Amino acid sequence: MLVIVTLRPTGQPVHCIPAVITIHTTVQDGTKIVIIKPIEIRYNRIQNIRGGEKIKDSTSLTPEEVATILKIAKNTVYELIKRGELPAYRVGRKLRIDPHDVETYKRQGKKMEMASAINMPPETATAVHQIRTPLDEEQSPPSPRLVISGQDVILDILARHLERHPNGTFTLRHHVGSFAGLLALYQEKAHLASVHLWDGDKDIYNLTYVRYMLCGVPAVIIHLAYRMQGFYVAKDNPKSIRNWQDLTRPDVLFVNREKGCGTRVLLEEKIRLLGINRRQINGYDREENSHLAVASVVSRGEADVALGNEKASMQVRGIEFVPLQKERYELIMLKEDMDLPPFQAALEILQSEDFKKEVQGLGDYDLTELGQIVAYV
Repeated sequence: MLVIVTLRPTGQPVHCIPAVITIHTTVQDGTKIVIIKPIEIRYNRIQNIRGGEKIKDSTSLTPEEVATILKIAKNTVYELIKRGELPAYRVGRKLRIDPHDVETYKRQGKKMEMASAINMPPETATAVHQIRTPLDEEQSPPSPRLVISGQDVILDILARHLERHPNGTFTLRHHVGSFAGLLALYQEKAHLASVHLWDGDKDIYNLTYVRYMLCGVPAVIIHLAYRMQGFYVAKDNPKSIRNWQDLTRPDVLFVNREKGCGTRVLLEEKIRLLGINRRQINGYDREENSHLAVASVVSRGEADVALGNEKASMQVRGIEFVPLQKERYELIMLKEDMDLPPFQAALEILQSEDFKKEVQGLGDYDLTELGQIVAYV
């Protein structure tokens, strides 16, 4: 084989990665002739923005060029992108990688640094910044992902509709409470977060918490449903537990929800306003992580009462529901994301009759304001 090398380009780039490109390949008299050209790929450092990369220099790399630089197969490059280990984006129909990301990958190794203060599974954290359109047609694309934080079944229905919508995307569900969901949204580890956080001083839901927990990041609040919160007690309510003060009775054993969830916030706001010492509530320190979990504890006779929404009480045998307060259950997205296709698809779905009818079929939701934009925060 004969290799012909052309002249190297001149210039003094600020940052560069040495590489070669193949200009021409041919065979003459049984000898394979490959003409290659050394290059220095010039680039400036990039600035991360939500939904992609803002490039300060026009230079980018193809998967083939990255494979040459890393001395790996082209298919391995696509696999790195698919696993979220090498950031990529599209220009038209073609996949491109920024040289700085290649250099970072070489220097730091394969693992992404996605430290999670909210115990998010690694596969979810990896996917958060991967809302992508398809790769070149001949390649298997990395699946786009939109992470939705929250626990209500309404979000599962929304996720399924998003996967079918022409401008939608595949989704990942992150089953956490309201505080953790807002934190994930603020840290850009989630794209949508559901909340039901009551401000007892103002007697309003969500607005106060969204404004302060997102620390000035503009956001949009979209109404999902009104839900009823109340006590889970054993069938026929044998201990006649009817109000918040009953939680302090010595013959009543309570099971609590985890810190930061909307139900826990409702409890703590109520007992604060009523002047109830939380240490007077037997079982206050025992925590479970969902409505169904606390309902199950009561059903098994391990506690006398728990707090949760009406819908979950109907899914556990032997549970009776004592209604206490109607709450607003709402969805939060960042304002900067609102005009992107997956988020517009989410709004269209929430405002559609098909979605409303499906949720109505579940019962026990007040959907009179479903899909309405409540506030720009």
